[in-house]
Amino acid sequence: MAYYITKLIITALLIVLISEIAKRSSIAGAILAAIPLVSILAMTWMYIDTNSSLKAVEFSKSIVWLIAPSMTLFIVFPILIEKGIGFYLSMIISIALTVFAYYSVILLLEKLGIRI
Repeated sequence: MAYYITKLIITALLIVLISEIAKRSSIAGAILAAIPLVSILAMTWMYIDTNSSLKAVEFSKSIVWLIAPSMTLFIVFPILIEKGIGFYLSMIISIALTVFAYYSVILLLEKLGIRI
């Protein structure tokens, strides 16, 4: 149980740290957020949990296919805000479109015989 609490604390601290840095400098926060910290943490925890680097490799390869659809959020959100749509509605719409983009890419890859 202590291990899971440690994982939770480290992960949460990194997210809070990035948001605090972003308040002071949007570029510094953006650089830190652009680093795939969640993926790095997930691969690290996965390796520690399983002692298998192959699981981390599989995970990493799957992420590559999902980078493009994840851009949907970062493209749609600012467009909606600039159109005068409120923050929360813009976020909800952006997230919904991003989820749709993920599923679309996954379905397309399956039709092409690529399994992620």
